[in-house]
Amino acid sequence: MHPRAILLFFLLVSLLGHSQIGGRFAYQFLNLVSSPRQAALGGKNLTNFDYDVTQPLLNPASINIEMDNQLALNYVNYLGDVAYGSAAYAYAIDGREKVFHVGLTYVGYGNFDGYDEFGNPTGEFTGNEIAFSVGYAFNIPWSDFYVGANAKLISSSLEQYNSFGGAVDVGIFYKNDDLRFNAALVARNLGTQFSTYAGVNEPLPLAIDLGLSQELEHVPIRWHITLENLQYWNSAFSNPNRAEQSLDGTETQESVNFAKELIRHTIIGAELFPRSGFNIRVGYNFRRGEELKIVDQRNFSGLSAGFAIKMNKLRFQYTYARYSVASNSSFFGVMLNLN
Repeated sequence: MHPRAILLFFLLVSLLGHSQIGGRFAYQFLNLVSSPRQAALGGKNLTNFDYDVTQPLLNPASINIEMDNQLALNYVNYLGDVAYGSAAYAYAIDGREKVFHVGLTYVGYGNFDGYDEFGNPTGEFTGNEIAFSVGYAFNIPWSDFYVGANAKLISSSLEQYNSFGGAVDVGIFYKNDDLRFNAALVARNLGTQFSTYAGVNEPLPLAIDLGLSQELEHVPIRWHITLENLQYWNSAFSNPNRAEQSLDGTETQESVNFAKELIRHTIIGAELFPRSGFNIRVGYNFRRGEELKIVDQRNFSGLSAGFAIKMNKLRFQYTYARYSVASNSSFFGVMLNLN
């Protein structure tokens, strides 16, 4: 497939994807942060092309030979009693020319006390969701472009309600070794429910993201920029708490302009010593920072930082992500080289 045809496909999909970001979709857990490395770089990164076998959970076009026989296990102490994790593995066949990737994402929502409409207790209930994926990528002949796809089966159980669905992720990756520059475009969660919770078919949380990154030539740093949720541009809103009041009592609401819309789609991150056995990562998610910050108080919402250390065939990763004054999350991960 010609690169221009692939680009046209993504542009058409982005025009169709006009729904709001949250609150109207099934299987929202599909957009949770997949690993400590992703969390440290702001929550979403598309352009790593190396050993990180969890990267294809977000961008299947990043599947490559360095992931062969790598196993990753991740756990997140999320908000409240919610906990989730992911697992990923890649294996090369046919003389190490073809690499297949499998991934698993699971979330448990904890236990809840149930009550009927009259306030009478009905006992405890719980909820959990899981997605299993298989992915593959290939290099477009005589080019620096890679194309990949994930096929996912999704199961969700919320109290007495159950749903089953399927989806695909499609990505294209551009890798320029001379410039040490990477770019990627991904459309995720293109799919449907096979069975619904209560007879109402709900859309899946489509996400279209663009990523850029580059490793500096004389400094051991790789910078990352991600533009997320391009399927819905109007994600900003006027916060009434930021309204300004004049001396005569006239109230002026916060204006939402192009710059404020753009910043809410932007994630930035950086990795120090990206090629070594020990590296430090830091990121900032502008949308998270804007939506969760407290007016006139600095609480560092949207900021995240972490590290990774390699010991022989084991790589340990940790990230701390700041959400709000009341809620923060710790991400733990291990990666095993089984070769």
